[in-house]
Amino acid sequence: MDGGADVIGYPWSEPPSGVQAIEVAPGVLWMRLPLPMKLDHVNIYALDDGDGWTIIDTGFSSRKTRELWQGLLDGPLGGRPVRRVVVTHHHPDHVGLAGWFQTEHGAELVTTRTAWLFSRMLQLDEQARPASETLAYYRRAGMSAEEIARRADERPFNFSDVVYPMPLGFTRIKQDDVIRIGGRVWDVHIGNGHAPEHATLWSRDDNLVIAGDQILPSISSNLGVYATEPKADPVGDWLEACERLSQFARANHLVLGGHKLPFTGLPVRMRQLIENHHGALKRLLADLDTPKAAADCFPVLFKRQIGEAEYGLALVEAVAHLNHLHSQGLVEQSERSDGAMVYCRKTS
Repeated sequence: MDGGADVIGYPWSEPPSGVQAIEVAPGVLWMRLPLPMKLDHVNIYALDDGDGWTIIDTGFSSRKTRELWQGLLDGPLGGRPVRRVVVTHHHPDHVGLAGWFQTEHGAELVTTRTAWLFSRMLQLDEQARPASETLAYYRRAGMSAEEIARRADERPFNFSDVVYPMPLGFTRIKQDDVIRIGGRVWDVHIGNGHAPEHATLWSRDDNLVIAGDQILPSISSNLGVYATEPKADPVGDWLEACERLSQFARANHLVLGGHKLPFTGLPVRMRQLIENHHGALKRLLADLDTPKAAADCFPVLFKRQIGEAEYGLALVEAVAHLNHLHSQGLVEQSERSDGAMVYCRKTS
């Protein structure tokens, strides 16, 4: 490719903070909200519809976030109403305040059917202690007995802690839909892997792509398997989606993702996202000459020390890569004496 096609560029070196906004294209504002975790922020976007705004994603539901939103509404959004909320996928940093905008601001919620169903289901499934299926999942993934016992006595993460109550009713978007937002016509293309039926929007009128967490710069989206679907293959789903979406990528696309900085150089980033997981699968398969559980695979998969704050995400991603190798018929599985499921490379 010529010119800057093989270069990832960052038009803005610093993100907005507090109740600031950066105009990244005519009528498109980039804002950022804090998150109480290692990945400490989520990007949100507001698109000018003339008589009001459409916002993309919302941040966690918390008093602090609602106060920040009020500052954004009064400041960069100029007091005009939010009439529509587009949620790219069901994770709580993206859907957390969708219900607040519906209930308190009269906004229309636009998202995929799967994202809405997962959000509603998980919000209503409040647990004081981990479910027995979750503890069994931990054991099969190779988590230590001490760690399982510690987690068994703790309140687990609940959607309802960080997602505002969602009323009934939403507007569905799906693959190949066309939607008008902010004076632009957008094609809807659906991603998968990080979250099921993840919506991405591709402008027909300029070079904008709203990518959520499907396409991020500098970090790879987490691909996790959970107790809700322990035999899932999100790595396979991810690779299929990346290959399919890469056919639309242009070097001059400005990609507005859910985290990190807006960027250009989408074709090379799509190649990186695909090659990253192919490389991880190759390393993992080569390391499975002796049986290993998911919790034993961190060094070869991640090539760095995994701390306590990252352990949960690392575990579910390790399970995902092992599930993919098993779905491809490349490894055999068996149960270890402690109840862990271990995997070994097939020799014939």
